[in-house]
Amino acid sequence: MKTVKAWVSAARLRTLPLSISGIVVGAALATAKGAFDVTTFWLAILTTIAFQVTSNFANDYGDGIKGTDANDRIGPMRALQSGNLTKNQLFRGILLSISVSVLLTVAVVIQAFGMQQLKLLILFLLFGGFSIWAAIKYTMGDTPYGYQGLGDVFVFLFFGLLGVMGTTFLFTKHLEVLDVFPAIGVGLLCVGVLNLNNLRDMESDKRHGKRTLVVKMGFAAGKKYHYCLLGFSAVSFIVYAIGTAKDIWDASYLIAFTPILWHLATVVKTNDPRLLDKELKKLALSTFFLALTFYITLNYFL
Repeated sequence: MKTVKAWVSAARLRTLPLSISGIVVGAALATAKGAFDVTTFWLAILTTIAFQVTSNFANDYGDGIKGTDANDRIGPMRALQSGNLTKNQLFRGILLSISVSVLLTVAVVIQAFGMQQLKLLILFLLFGGFSIWAAIKYTMGDTPYGYQGLGDVFVFLFFGLLGVMGTTFLFTKHLEVLDVFPAIGVGLLCVGVLNLNNLRDMESDKRHGKRTLVVKMGFAAGKKYHYCLLGFSAVSFIVYAIGTAKDIWDASYLIAFTPILWHLATVVKTNDPRLLDKELKKLALSTFFLALTFYITLNYFL
């Protein structure tokens, strides 16, 4: 039972709602165009969950062996840090989650494109392979990009642009210009969650050589960066609303930014990084709530 709890802890299930937010928004865009397929949707959800679990295992392993997850770190204790899982156990878990990710990637791509659209099939298999690579290389290896301040770029790309527009394309086989704005909006919110994590861990990261953007720019500038991320996310969704809404009800998903504004007000008043830990869950769930609200609005009001 203890081992099961350790694996559940390492999988960090609380990160899953944020990870599938882009899939929900992408599916919303596709459904509004009359191109939804339930099998493709659930395979996309499962594939994304597999990517996220792989990333979480790799993050636990990479930070653990580098000593970044030390006792001075704020937040939940990791599996390797606590000793609940050994390095060999966690490494085998990473290999298993990679295998599951590969199988699910192949399944969703074949479901979406079949063998007739071979070029698209190969392209999306490459996207899947790149996603698995990115999940692993965030903290693992000699030159993990998360230690070079590039985590924000990769989160924006995979959780935002590729997550939303890639999902939409799986259903529709084409994209429209306005689709990019919800993708940008979701991507910026996901970067906001990472930035919040980096604000919380700034001192610990600095001591262990993890040069996140927050470590490079400092706590005060990191907070201003956070305001920009969330503000431009709202602007992106507003632009999409202006381009598609026929009346105010068509843009009612913008109400879902209310808890995000409350979160922002808390961050403005917070100068102790330790107090930001509880805000991570709030922003992640608020992003997921926005994704669900977006889906409902597009497919029941538009």
